[in-house]
Amino acid sequence: MYYTDDSILPENMQPLIITAAPFGPQWLPGDADIPLTWDEQIQVAVDCYNAGATMLHVHVRDPATGQGSTNFDQYNYFLGRLRQAVPKMILQVGGSISFAPHTAEAKAKWLDYDTRHMLTELDPKPDFVTVATGTTQWDVVSMFVPDDIKGTHLDNNPQVQAAWSGMWVDAGPAFYLEHLKRLRANRIQPYFVPAHVHQLEIIERLIRAGVYMGPMNLAIAGYGGGTLGRNPYHWMDFLRQVPQGAVSTFWSSMRGLISLSAMAIVLGQHVRVGNEDNIWGPDKKRRSSVQQIEGAVRIAEEFGRKVANTDEAREILKVGVWYDSVEETLAHLGLPPNRRDGDKGFLVFDTDGKKTTAKNGGDSHPMAYCMVPPGAAKLAMEAAAAAKGIISG
Repeated sequence: MYYTDDSILPENMQPLIITAAPFGPQWLPGDADIPLTWDEQIQVAVDCYNAGATMLHVHVRDPATGQGSTNFDQYNYFLGRLRQAVPKMILQVGGSISFAPHTAEAKAKWLDYDTRHMLTELDPKPDFVTVATGTTQWDVVSMFVPDDIKGTHLDNNPQVQAAWSGMWVDAGPAFYLEHLKRLRANRIQPYFVPAHVHQLEIIERLIRAGVYMGPMNLAIAGYGGGTLGRNPYHWMDFLRQVPQGAVSTFWSSMRGLISLSAMAIVLGQHVRVGNEDNIWGPDKKRRSSVQQIEGAVRIAEEFGRKVANTDEAREILKVGVWYDSVEETLAHLGLPPNRRDGDKGFLVFDTDGKKTTAKNGGDSHPMAYCMVPPGAAKLAMEAAAAAKGIISG
C-alpha cells in the first residue's frame, strides 16, 4: 500500500472494521470468558455486535462436551441461529474448524482436506471462510510469557504447551486450489490468512493465473513461530506489499495485540479482538471479548476515526462481489496487468490519459493519478484555467 501525505489523517480513512473472535477454540470453559450453551454462544455474538463489532469470526463449541465441534450439523444450526440473532453481522467461519489440543496426548492439528472442504457447503452460507495458502509452522506458544497463560489449562502444563508448539497449518496447493474452486462455486468468499509475505505472493500468483477472481480481504497474522512476530518494521514491510485495493486486518496474540491494534487503527487498517487472540488488558487484568471491542472503539474515537457500521463494512469488504476476469481483478486491486508477449518494462493499465476522480483503495486513501489528491488537483486545474483566461484577455 502506498501512503500519500494525507493518508494518515483519520478523516481520510475508511471506517474501522472490528472483527470479534469470542469463541476461543484453544481454551476450555473456565479458562476465559468462553460461552458454552447455544444460548450463551448466541448472546456473546449479540453483545459483540452491540459493542461495535461488524464481523464475527465463528468457531462452534459443542455444549455437551465443552470442546470445539467438528459436527457440521452443529455448524449449520449455529449459523442459522446467528443469522436470526445478528442478521446484519458479517459471518466469517474459521477455516481450521477445530484444532485445539486439551490433553497431553492430543496434537494441535488442522483437519484433513476433505473435512475442511465441507465448509464450502455450509447452510446457511457464511459470508467468508478463512483460507490459508501454504503450509506453515504456527507455534503460538513461542511468544507467550508465563503471565499470558496464568489461570488457564496451559498454566504449568508443559505437555499441552508442547502440543500447541507443534502445530502446523497444512495448506498445500492440493488444498487451496480445490478449496478456492469450491468456495466460488458456492459463492462464499475467501478471507485469506497469509502467515508471511511469501504467502501473499502465492495469493497474487493465484489471481494472475485466474484461480481466484474477486476482492482481496486478508489478515496480516502475527503469532510468531512461523508467522510474523511483533517487530513493527516487519509489519510495515508486509503492509507495504499489500495491494492498494486490498483490505487488511491485523491479527496477533495476547497483550501484543493491543499495541498492534492501535497501530492498525492509526494506519487506516482494521482490527480483530477477542478471547481467541487475547484475554488480557494493558493492565494485565482479564478482559472479555466485549471489553476488548469497547477498547478498540475508544482508541478509534480518541484518534478521530469512525467505527464502521455493518453496511459500511460490507461495502468496504465488497461482500458478495466477484470478478469475471484476471484483468478486472488486477485493476480493482491496483496491481499491474499480466505481461503479454512483447511487453517491456514495468507495466501499468492503459488509460486515455485523462485525469479522473480517484478511486478509494483498501488502505483508506485515494488511488490518485500521480499520487496528487483530487481536491488539490482540481484547485490547480481551476487556477491554471483562470490564469489562462487572464493571459488570453
